[in-house]
Amino acid sequence: MTHGGPRRLALACQGGGSHTAFSAGALSRFFGSGAVAAADVVGISGTSGGAVNALIAWSCLVHGRPDEIGPALADFWADNAATGPLQRLVNLVTVGAGVGQNLGLVPPLNPYLVPPALDGREEFRRLLRRHVDFDALPVDSEGRYPRLVLGAVEVLTGEFRAFDSRRDRITPDTVLASAAIPTLFRAIPVDGGVYWDGLFSQNPPVSQLADDHPDELWVLQINPSRIDREPRTTSDIAERRNELAGNLSLNQELHGIERTDQLLESGALTETSGYRPIMVRVLEMPRAPWSDLLGAASKLNRDPAFLARLQREGAEQADRFLVGLALERAWLDRDASTVAGLLRGARVTAEAPFAPLSGDPVTAVAELLARDVAVDLTRKQVAGAEITWRVRLVRPDRTTAEGTATATVDAGRIRTLALGPAS
Repeated sequence: MTHGGPRRLALACQGGGSHTAFSAGALSRFFGSGAVAAADVVGISGTSGGAVNALIAWSCLVHGRPDEIGPALADFWADNAATGPLQRLVNLVTVGAGVGQNLGLVPPLNPYLVPPALDGREEFRRLLRRHVDFDALPVDSEGRYPRLVLGAVEVLTGEFRAFDSRRDRITPDTVLASAAIPTLFRAIPVDGGVYWDGLFSQNPPVSQLADDHPDELWVLQINPSRIDREPRTTSDIAERRNELAGNLSLNQELHGIERTDQLLESGALTETSGYRPIMVRVLEMPRAPWSDLLGAASKLNRDPAFLARLQREGAEQADRFLVGLALERAWLDRDASTVAGLLRGARVTAEAPFAPLSGDPVTAVAELLARDVAVDLTRKQVAGAEITWRVRLVRPDRTTAEGTATATVDAGRIRTLALGPAS
């Protein structure tokens, strides 16, 4: 939310196969907890598995049933899980083949050698239809509902395609086009074009959401931005390559928003130009369970326990994100008392350019934040293993310095807060 202004929120769901069960858990918590109200949402986008989550959430919003978003997402992922003996066997073979491909032991699958009746496309369409009434979804040219945008790429021309509920009829095939991984599915024909997974275009679409002038953009990011060690094994290299490819377009689009925000703040652009500031918040998924063992092939895993764990982790990460948001709002309100209450019991530290803390460190840092430290709203806030803000310190002599504030959250409480130099 832009401080002091109306709240208009856009949500963007990155793709990542089975790992997007994580964003289903986060969306469920956002809407189920009341942290996000239906009236706040101006748009939602997604790619691949993120497109499915975006579609289900949007469908509930269109039908005026935001309270059903969590149950609807849970039902879809339970239905998508490999539960029966045959499905478990197919899942085992699929994941095993993915691991083999990452290790260079198995050639990539050519889906055009698989008979159409067995290639999974019709099964995926039936799965979608069981959970979404496509016939009841409008082409919303008048903008009565939040915008839905699904990312895909046209295979022959290489052009990015964003299926947009304001002009396109959303069908099972538009969703399948966004999720058509070329080693699993044939290209999907839609409107005279043939499409592959949106990983190769916008993952997820962001720029289209800016057309609805949100105050904030919340990105549910599946691929981690940073890792702790250099990948050296064949599997680790394949996984990191997959993650970096999945983040390329997202990083470029978010950088464009940050740059526009900075130009607006400096006065080089004005809102009469048609641009408005957008605060970007990224909720990032930690490395998925089993990823160390399976690498990128874990994105193909439909094991029920695996999917359920990802949804729980998504909900838990959303909780941590919301605690950080509560701290930021009190901070922006210059409410030192509330900031101190949220930090009570936390270990707080300060390094240059911040002065050493004196007296009770929690009280000292709360007063410092409320008095002399501003959140840099032109830079994205990232909530991963830690929650990080870029900040500006105003010194007693009125000079300024760039810095960072980094918090960790556990069990609904802020456990640490560190102020330090800009990274």
